[in-house]
Parts: sequence; structure tokens; C-alpha cells
Amino acid sequence: MTLADAAAQADELAQSGSERELADLRTTWGDELEAAARSADFRERAVAFRAVGQFRWRAKEELLRRGLDDQSPAARGSALLSLELLSRDHPSTVNGVRPLLHTIATSDGNAAVRRLAVLSLKNGSPERNTIVLLEGLAADDEVDAELRRTAAGVAQQLKKKQSARK
Repeated sequence: MTLADAAAQADELAQSGSERELADLRTTWGDELEAAARSADFRERAVAFRAVGQFRWRAKEELLRRGLDDQSPAARGSALLSLELLSRDHPSTVNGVRPLLHTIATSDGNAAVRRLAVLSLKNGSPERNTIVLLEGLAADDEVDAELRRTAAGVAQQLKKKQSARK
């Protein structure tokens, strides 16, 4: 079994609520995941960063932070996918890396990575600076049309969250 196979199995276990089996799988694959995250091959790093989310491995959030700084767009994208998944029930996951997500959303060289950063921001707390940044992206004619649409949608979701809090 490969790390990708184990991660897919972990995702199924997490979705079915099989916490004990998931914990056993984490124990079995922890060292291999760490080694893959340090690999010289960007494909192995991408699999490792994606696996963190599939394993629902909160203890590896620091590893995802490294993934957000990776030189490979594939690895950054995988780290963002995991960050988004882990932050669905825990806004602190996004809140802890918000400045980095802002930087990625506004200046990453890869449009898909920028969109993933914007999508991750939807799971964080509805902070004004994030909403302003997203509205700015949505209004910027020089930005990719898909990124503009995504930014506008996430800004609206955060505004609704903000209204619900008041």
C-alpha cells in the first residue's frame, strides 16, 4: 500500500467515524508521511501534504504551514486542500495562518493555488481585513475571472457569518 492509498483509506475511516482504526493508521504511516513531506520530489511532497487532511491529522498542522511555503504549486495546493478540510470544524486552523493565506491569495504565481487560498479563508473567522482583501480581488479586472468569482463568493459568505454573529 502506498501513502496515497493509506490516505484514501484514512479519509473513508474518518467519514465513517472509525476513530480507533484511523488512529491505528496514523500510527502506522506517521514516519512515512514525514519522510514524504521532506522528499526532493514535489509529487511525494504533494501526496504527503494532501494526506495530512485525509488523515484528519491536526497534530501535523505545522507540516501544512511548511507546505504553504513549498516551491511547488502542486505541493502548495495539496497543503491548501488539507488546510481547508481541517478548518471546516476548526476556524483556528485558518486563523493561525491567515496572513500567509492573504499573501498567497494576492500574489502566488499560480492561479489555482490562489483560488485554493481564497477557498480556505471561508472557513476562518469573518475578519474585516479578509473581507476587504477578497472584495478587492473580486473587483480587480487584472485578476483571473475564476479567482474574482471565488473571492466574491467567499467575501459574501464571510459577511453573512459576520452578520449572524451580531
